[in-house]
Amino acid sequence: MAKKKKTSASNVVATNRKARHDYHILETHEAGIVLVGTEIKSLREGKASLVDAFATIDDGEVWLRALYIPEYSMGHWTNHTPRRNRKLLLHRREIDSLMGKVRDGNKTLVPLSLYFKEGRLKVELGLAAGKQDYDKRQAIKKRTEEREITRELGRRVKGIHA
Repeated sequence: MAKKKKTSASNVVATNRKARHDYHILETHEAGIVLVGTEIKSLREGKASLVDAFATIDDGEVWLRALYIPEYSMGHWTNHTPRRNRKLLLHRREIDSLMGKVRDGNKTLVPLSLYFKEGRLKVELGLAAGKQDYDKRQAIKKRTEEREITRELGRRVKGIHA
């Protein structure tokens, strides 16, 4: 009986923390990514940036754009271009579903994380709707209130009266 391995923190190459702040993530999809040799070597060194990255659907194919993978330090003339467009691998029905959702509403595809799963690089792609400024402020306020509540409960358990 084969066990499923969960993604551990050591397998994660890069995360896009700002995406969860700027967008409401409606659903996520796991996609493979087409890479060249020096890109995978650079990623195994743990170097990548998802800061400006986004995904588009062109001619029935999903493309990851503006993902920064620095050149491989031990590479030579075969090195890759750091910000080239990379094709994502999804099933046809997933692509069609995403295409309909992106076309219909004011939604976008945002990469949330890059990680290795069973030796292959995967990207977690989120279907996202943009947040307004007041939504961001409310999220920060809610997080602050929850933090204060947990601190107060901790003080009460320890018997500290402040």
